[in-house]
Amino acid sequence: MSAIQIIPLNFYILLSAILFSIGVMGVLLRRNAIIIFMSIELMLNAVNLLLVSFSSYHSDGAGQVFVFFIMAVAAAEVSVGLAILVMIYRNTKTTDIDFLNKLKG
Repeated sequence: MSAIQIIPLNFYILLSAILFSIGVMGVLLRRNAIIIFMSIELMLNAVNLLLVSFSSYHSDGAGQVFVFFIMAVAAAEVSVGLAILVMIYRNTKTTDIDFLNKLKG
């Protein structure tokens, strides 16, 4: 029995649901683009927690492979997204998404 299997699976599901809900609320309620990026990362990590816990309980490595891909996508998102936000901040001096919505062509 591994260390992750000592804790019941329902606790991981509950914690993941709570983290995902906090991420959704952050995306929906906050106006700062950086906070929205952090909320998306929180949602991705909630999914990673679920994948690792189910993978460990079922002794299947496929979930951990998916976690690796999710982490790679998250790293790419952060690098590209933050580069775009830095350039927008240099030009507009704000990261408020209501102001950024006015940048439509």
